[in-house]
Amino acid sequence: MDADLTKLEAKIEAVVAFCQSMREENRELRSRVTELEGEKQVLAAKIDTTLERLEALMDRLPNQ
Repeated sequence: MDADLTKLEAKIEAVVAFCQSMREENRELRSRVTELEGEKQVLAAKIDTTLERLEALMDRLPNQ
């Protein structure tokens, strides 16, 4: 019976360690998602600015 309990304890410890590892990975992934969302906003703003500048340049071109 002690051997069974020892095996069960080892399995429970493995599950707990796995859960802790998954929590840490989840925290890291959430942080990375937040970082990438910020980068996406910066790039979107740059695209908008570039489009506005291109439209202004096109408006200055003579019509033929």
